[in-house]
Amino acid sequence: MQDPLPPGGVIRKLWIGEAAPYRGHLLRLDAESRRNRFAGTVSDEFVYDYADLTFGIDAIVHGFFVDGTLRGAAELRPIGAPLSREAEAAFSIEKPWQSHGVGSLLLERTLLAARNRGLKFLHMACLADNKRMQQLARKYEAELSFDFASVIGEVSSPRPTPLSLMRELLADSHGFATAMFDVQTRLLKPV
Repeated sequence: MQDPLPPGGVIRKLWIGEAAPYRGHLLRLDAESRRNRFAGTVSDEFVYDYADLTFGIDAIVHGFFVDGTLRGAAELRPIGAPLSREAEAAFSIEKPWQSHGVGSLLLERTLLAARNRGLKFLHMACLADNKRMQQLARKYEAELSFDFASVIGEVSSPRPTPLSLMRELLADSHGFATAMFDVQTRLLKPV
């Protein structure tokens, strides 16, 4: 059973022209959340460049939107050789929306996307003091290994099925319609 989202919340894939909302979300992260997301302190300039780069590579980003504003995100980024079937997942959620099940829902969507792309292993790296991320990894039965000041969680992904492909197609179709509705709402809003 899927956990309900906080009021006004929706999860959908971000499309290629949505680097600006992603950048805005990353810039709104409080210092601790930004440090956890990037495994260290990063500047605003780094965030600007990172957001632009994310949409220029093979990353898939799912976002948690509240009333049209991006408040959380999950990235799925292939790593290694093109046929390695491995990817990395990274999560960021703004402080007011943490501990509301958003991370679990973003991880479910990320696992579905990984499965449908034939990715066998999904790596989730986090700092050793990032207990929320470790708890999320354990919830999905990730094998955790500790390495210096970080923790690596590895989740094996099953093969895609017609049903898993259909679930992603339906979610993406709904997400695209929601994105278009949000754009129209902003364009028609009185100034």
